[in-house]
Amino acid sequence: MKRQAALSWQNDLKKKSLPLTQANHFSSLAAKSIGMSKEPKGKVDCVPVSYILASHQCLPGSTVMNCDSSKPSKSSASSSGFSANQYDIIDLSSKVGNCIPLANARIGTWVHDIECRPGQGGKMVRAAGTYAKVVQEPGAQCVLRLPSGAEKTVDSKCRATIGIVPNPSHGTRKLRKAGHSRWLGRRPVVRGVAMNPVDHPHGGGEGRTKGGRPSVSPWGKPTKAGYRSPSVASRKA
Repeated sequence: MKRQAALSWQNDLKKKSLPLTQANHFSSLAAKSIGMSKEPKGKVDCVPVSYILASHQCLPGSTVMNCDSSKPSKSSASSSGFSANQYDIIDLSSKVGNCIPLANARIGTWVHDIECRPGQGGKMVRAAGTYAKVVQEPGAQCVLRLPSGAEKTVDSKCRATIGIVPNPSHGTRKLRKAGHSRWLGRRPVVRGVAMNPVDHPHGGGEGRTKGGRPSVSPWGKPTKAGYRSPSVASRKA
């Protein structure tokens, strides 16, 4: 009740300070922002929310562009009130923070927030301080070197953002104490050979022994030779 009263009071002030047409426009924008619609029977529409990952070298107030080639935008530049000259961009492939198709990227470009399929949305290289590198001239397919060192072939229609994900020092920070790790939700990891036989198949015995069996999980499932991830076994084969 208090929140509704505060919102109504603020809306009254804004309606008094704005002309009639602007006040109506403001009320419609406010209804859209909170996901409300004017449909009967109290139906509420969910407004989709989108965001981008800011690049490491982007400064406050800088302008970035999204080249949505897979899903063309319905609104034109004239309707939005901006023109191409106002962006002051010479080359889209060299501006940090721009989202472009991989076909327009150059060799050696650092990219992040990469799509796996055209129009799917960014899926790869989204962690803090990570980036991928274009290692071959993009054609129908683009070859990227991921942060793990592996090379992955992606469709050149997929989009990616130029630059590095911000906060590159995230992986170099040191935890002050064991409790700091628990604050982050990380539980301690105990070796199976250090447990009792009732707790783990590798536990027990006078020395370090696995009981004459391959490495297994606490529930007896094999954990090596590709059992954990089938993709590893397929690559080895």
